[in-house]
Amino acid sequence: MHVIKVIGMSCAHCVSAIESAVLKVDNRARVEVDLQAGEVRIDSAEVNAPFRQAIEQAGYTVAD
Repeated sequence: MHVIKVIGMSCAHCVSAIESAVLKVDNRARVEVDLQAGEVRIDSAEVNAPFRQAIEQAGYTVAD
């Protein structure tokens, strides 16, 4: 399970964009976006780095 802190998520469009970006990396991943916590939880066997990069390429800031 990967937990990635994301800055700037605020609406359903953000959720959709992030889910889409993650699923492009691993289309079998389970994705849960928590707007209030500012977190994306990803259940996948893939490593974390490609997910972080995909979220950033979708226009969001990933916290370290």
